[in-house]
Amino acid sequence: MTVLLAFDKFKDSMSAEAACRAAAQALSVVQPGWAVDLCPLTDGGDGFTSILTRAAGGTELAATVTGPRGRTVETAFGLVPASGVPVAARELLGIRGDGAPIAIVEMASASGLALLSPEERDPLQASSLGTGELLRAAAARHPAAILLGVGGSATHDLGLGALGALGLRFRDQAGSDLGALVPADWARVRSLAGKPADGFPPVFIACDVENPLLGPAGALAVYGPQKGITPAKAPALEAESARMAALLAAAFHRGPELALAPGAGAAGGIAFGLVAALGATLVPGAALFGAWVDLDARIARADLVLTGEGRFDASSMSGKGPGLVVRRARELGRPVQVFAGQVQLPGAAPGFHPISPGADTLAAALLRGEELLRAAVQRTFGG
Repeated sequence: MTVLLAFDKFKDSMSAEAACRAAAQALSVVQPGWAVDLCPLTDGGDGFTSILTRAAGGTELAATVTGPRGRTVETAFGLVPASGVPVAARELLGIRGDGAPIAIVEMASASGLALLSPEERDPLQASSLGTGELLRAAAARHPAAILLGVGGSATHDLGLGALGALGLRFRDQAGSDLGALVPADWARVRSLAGKPADGFPPVFIACDVENPLLGPAGALAVYGPQKGITPAKAPALEAESARMAALLAAAFHRGPELALAPGAGAAGGIAFGLVAALGATLVPGAALFGAWVDLDARIARADLVLTGEGRFDASSMSGKGPGLVVRRARELGRPVQVFAGQVQLPGAAPGFHPISPGADTLAAALLRGEELLRAAVQRTFGG
């Protein structure tokens, strides 16, 4: 019996790698004869660099960058040999042959929401500068391309912080350089100057978000509240976002319609900024990940598939990793079981297991995530 363990992170509780290990530990107790294949998932956020780099036999290189609120952050980017990446994934990135390596950059590790306490979360004061510093460090290794995961960001700065690290400059009415800025400072900006260095490697953004930058379905309206924006401050920030987007688009000879393009609002608009200034390309994150780890072949080899995340709901089936695993397992005729902190699906859902006892508060359950997952797996397969 071979079991594929393909878990995503349980937000604020355990990483995808930790969830896979916990499930494997549980099975080793109740079904010691079963073989397990650990395949941690990533949606572009926390764990993106480590998971993809390890899967391709690459190396993580340490980097020191500026966090979303200005503190120093120790992180890393990945460098993987192109030969370690399946052909299907390379084709999604337009990379042919086995030449220069591919760099992996994770926005969450430099500009992520998890780096801030709840009291510090405020998009008006947060910058993607550290993500730009990480991109610059990766580019210095002369990769064939840079793959950027943008999940879990703390920012809504249109990627202007990141672009500042790459050479963009912000000037006031008198033409003076304003230095590094956060959105709270944007009112002082009247023009942009400078640009990223010529020959910057192609940048691909792993993204399944389809939100535009602006409007009722835009980045601020949909994701701003979870990053700390208040209803009172949102209208002014939306207006400034539109103004700064127009400045950036004009500086790089892009049309204003770019702000309305699907996916432009990803990660507080960093997708918009990097497409405008670097010509970055958005690629479907779930499909890229599946190709990168040869997910279909691993599902096909398994007799049983286990997956899960912190909360499994209807949105999980629309672009998220666990939903992809469930869909492909069903299509390939493999039984699949889902374990999640919360299961929120209409009606009875056989094969779906909430791991959190009702008596636990959310805070208590988050602290016991690995223990609760082990117990749930043991109950399910220990009979």
